[in-house]
Amino acid sequence: MADRPKLLIYIDGGSKGNPGPAACAAVVKTADDGQTVLDRGEYLGEATNNVAEYEGLLLGLRLAADLEAGEIEVRSDSELLVRQLTGQYRVKNPRLKELHAEVRRRLDDFAGVEVRHVPREQNTEADRLVNETIRRHRARGKPAAPPKGRQPPSGTSGAFRLK
Repeated sequence: MADRPKLLIYIDGGSKGNPGPAACAAVVKTADDGQTVLDRGEYLGEATNNVAEYEGLLLGLRLAADLEAGEIEVRSDSELLVRQLTGQYRVKNPRLKELHAEVRRRLDDFAGVEVRHVPREQNTEADRLVNETIRRHRARGKPAAPPKGRQPPSGTSGAFRLK
């Protein structure tokens, strides 16, 4: 059996309004040379910034699982998300609690997980993809709706090894 690769996952989420039209994105890169393997944005409908950040992480984890990653390093400019994942902050919001629990379950798919808070300047690809996804959706003039299978959302520098 071939070694499962280590991947870097840059994630982001955002909404225009908070809550407002929202999207999330993930950019998956190889750990050894930083080449982009896959990137994807998803429109979420109406959501808060924090929900969109968690959805971005879930998107990244799904992509990494599809690519059969062994270890992952998640990079996010959301200090709240990183600190909640590392236990430095409690998760109080009921919707974020659900998303947090789903993230924790999905992290078990990987042999090693590291979560790193990065400055916005180091997360420009995922940020650009979030904004492009919202713009594309608005240009089509479609009513806001979450992706199929999703429930509608209700209205630190440094690295941390989770496994």
